[in-house]
Amino acid sequence: MKDIKINQIEHAVRLILEAVGEDVEREGLLDTPRRVAKMYGELFSGLHEDPGKYFETIFHENHDGLVLVKDISFYSMCEHHLLPFFGRAHVAYIPEGGRVVGLSKLARAVETIARRPQLQERMTRIVADTIMEKLNPLGVAVVVEAEHMCMTMRGIKKPGSITVTTAVRGIFAEDKEAKNEVLARILK
Repeated sequence: MKDIKINQIEHAVRLILEAVGEDVEREGLLDTPRRVAKMYGELFSGLHEDPGKYFETIFHENHDGLVLVKDISFYSMCEHHLLPFFGRAHVAYIPEGGRVVGLSKLARAVETIARRPQLQERMTRIVADTIMEKLNPLGVAVVVEAEHMCMTMRGIKKPGSITVTTAVRGIFAEDKEAKNEVLARILK
């Protein structure tokens, strides 16, 4: 959080509260600007982290089949409205030459990438590209399913609507059968 300017965020939140007509001196709001600033520091901490760092330790295992971690829960923030979107990410890859990583590293990378203001499509792409770049697997498939509060709380007001985005690389992009097989495993 060292690169995040908490005092500046705190000042901005105070201005927003005043702009909507709130009394920033009333008991319930006295510490709200500081709390919101600290929350944003946490929610946007991924802006200053490299998700590739989780793939620096590689293990060599005689495994050439699919590695799939499903239902990685995450929270992120839509960059258009600064409202949350949340859901599950599913990450699959086929190792090349037995190069594998600890399973938790896939979830840690998702978490780091999620902690940025962004679009779901970008998040999905960055997860896939990072794994492809760092592990050089035969293929990567990432599916992200999320509910967006900008569609639930405002605008169209459709709670429960789920947006699904996919990114496929390597063999999953080149071989339709491989792509269909991995997506069927992820989405079942």
